[in-house]
Amino acid sequence: MTGLELLSITGLTVRVALVATLAILPPAVLVGYLLARHRFRGRTLVHALVSLPMVLPPVAVGLGLLILLGRQGPLSALWQWLNVDIVFSWWAAALAAAVVGFPLLTRACEQSFAEVEPDYEAVARSLGLGRLSTFVRVTLPLARRGVLYGSLLAFTRALGEFGATALVAGIIPGRTETLSLGIWSRVQLGDDASALVLCGASFLLAFTSMLLAEGWLRQDR
Repeated sequence: MTGLELLSITGLTVRVALVATLAILPPAVLVGYLLARHRFRGRTLVHALVSLPMVLPPVAVGLGLLILLGRQGPLSALWQWLNVDIVFSWWAAALAAAVVGFPLLTRACEQSFAEVEPDYEAVARSLGLGRLSTFVRVTLPLARRGVLYGSLLAFTRALGEFGATALVAGIIPGRTETLSLGIWSRVQLGDDASALVLCGASFLLAFTSMLLAEGWLRQDR
């Protein structure tokens, strides 16, 4: 394996993880806040649906995405109208990583918002702030540590995503081959030396991400 190949695979993995995390951050914050602050009919169902990708086999999630995003799926008319093919692209890899990481981020946001005292929000509202301003200026800053930590969990989960990604994005060198997919393909080809190199890169990437985030959280405390 050349250094250029390693750099390309690592760069694609980071890109996929970043896009996946940024894509699910707004809806995860919104759903987490609603679950933490409101009691409504169907709340248990929402909890179950949010957690579903976390407990299903990743290949089952990948198969569902493959059917949904394929040209013969229920959304085929939309893809034909847009003239796009998401399946077997790095966008499909990012989408798969987003789906499996969404429960982690949502649950972290929910617990973080639940720990914010509602009295602070009530005081802000009594001083004239609207609901949205109170959320942006009071609630979200107080819950930022949990939101950041959930984002870190989703990001690192995306770095190592394999099952769903393999089905919906395939293992296409230079196009969809992330670190986890590269490790698998090289093991299958008997290239254990290259697989170990990719394992080392995956370990360093995940460890560095955790180390930097933990350092930031400690300073923020």
